[in-house]
Amino acid sequence: MPIFEFPDGRLSLRTFGRLAWLGIRIAAGVAVVVVPFGYAITGVHKDVLMGAGSGLAFGIGIGLRMGQRAGLSTGILIGSVAGLITALLAGLIPQDGTLFIVPPVVALAVGLIDGVAPTIHSGYRRAVLESLTMSVLLGLGLLPGLGHSGLVSSLMVMPPTALIAGSYGQIVARRRYRPPVLLILGSLAVWTALVFLVAQEYERFGSQVRINDIPASYVTIAAVYIIVFMIVVPIGTFLAGRAAAVWIQPRLRVYRQLTEYLRVMWVPIGSFAIGYLTLIVLFAGFYGMLGRFSQDAFTGDGGASGIVDWIAFSFFTSLARDYSEIIPQSLSARALVAGHLILSIGWGLVVFAAVMSYLQPQIERIARGENTGGDGPAST
Repeated sequence: MPIFEFPDGRLSLRTFGRLAWLGIRIAAGVAVVVVPFGYAITGVHKDVLMGAGSGLAFGIGIGLRMGQRAGLSTGILIGSVAGLITALLAGLIPQDGTLFIVPPVVALAVGLIDGVAPTIHSGYRRAVLESLTMSVLLGLGLLPGLGHSGLVSSLMVMPPTALIAGSYGQIVARRRYRPPVLLILGSLAVWTALVFLVAQEYERFGSQVRINDIPASYVTIAAVYIIVFMIVVPIGTFLAGRAAAVWIQPRLRVYRQLTEYLRVMWVPIGSFAIGYLTLIVLFAGFYGMLGRFSQDAFTGDGGASGIVDWIAFSFFTSLARDYSEIIPQSLSARALVAGHLILSIGWGLVVFAAVMSYLQPQIERIARGENTGGDGPAST
C-alpha cells in the first residue's frame, strides 16, 4: 500500500483539495463519535483530548493512504475504534497511564489494518512498516495531551508490535517461523528497558531488600507487567482488531452500495421534506391566529405562546402526537387539528406512491448493476 493514494495519480492542486476534503470528512466523523463518548466516560479534558487526538491521527492518516474510494469508511472506522479505546483506557487508568494505553492501541490499529487488507502482513518488512506508521500516528495524536512522552512511548512499542504482526502473518501463511534478528533484539531491548523503568517507578512507593540498587520484588512486578501489558494484551488486541475488521468489511461494502440508492433518493426525499415542512409552518400560523383571536381555543399557555411553540405544536400534530404545552379545546381548534392530520397523512401517502414510481426504474438499474458484478450507476 502506498503512503498516499492520489486520486489522479499525481499531486496537484485539485488532488490536494480532494485529499483535504477527505481528511475533513474523516475528522468530522471520528470527532462526532469519540468526543461525546470520551466525555461520557470522564470529565477530564486531557483524557478526551488523548482519545480524540489518537482517533483523528489514525483516521486521517489511514484514510488518506487508502484513497477516496475506501479511505472514508476505513478511516472513520479505525479512527473511531482507536479513539474510543484510547479514551476508555485514559478514563479508567489513573494519571497518564501511557505504558498501559499505548501498546494495546497500537496493536489494535495494526490488527484493524491487517483485517482490512488481509495480505498486507505477508512478511516482517510490511509488519514493521505498518507498526511504525501506527506508532507515529498515535504519537502525533497524543502530543496535545501527553507531549513528547506520548510520542516516545509510541515509538518504543513499534518493535514488539511488528514482531507480533509479522509472526501472525508467518503462521497464517504457514511459512518457516524465522523473525529477523534485529526485530527480536529491538523487542528485547524495549522490554528490558521497560522492566527497569517500571521497577524504578515502583521503587518510589516503598523500600525493600535491594539487589544491585533495585528491589528484587519490584523487578518481578515489572517483569509481570511487561509480560501482561506488552505481550499478552497486545496479542489479544491485535487478534481482536483483525477479527473485527474482517467481520465488518462486507458490512461496510453494503453501506457503500447503499450510498448509490441514497444518491438517487436524495431529490425526491428532499421534495417530500419541503412539502411536509410547508404544511407544518402553514398550520403553525393557523393555530397561532386561532389562539390569538379565540382565547378558549387552546388550554395551557396556548393563547400566549410564540411562533416557536406553535411550530412545535404543529410538528407534533403532524406526527399524530400530543404536545403537552398546548391542548386544543374548542370545536374549531379540534377541526383544525383534524384537517392538519388528514393533509399530513394524505401528503405522506400520495408522495410516497409518487416517489416509489419515480425511484423504481432507477433502483432496478442499480440492482442489475450489482447482480452483474458492477458498481451500480458508475458501471453502467
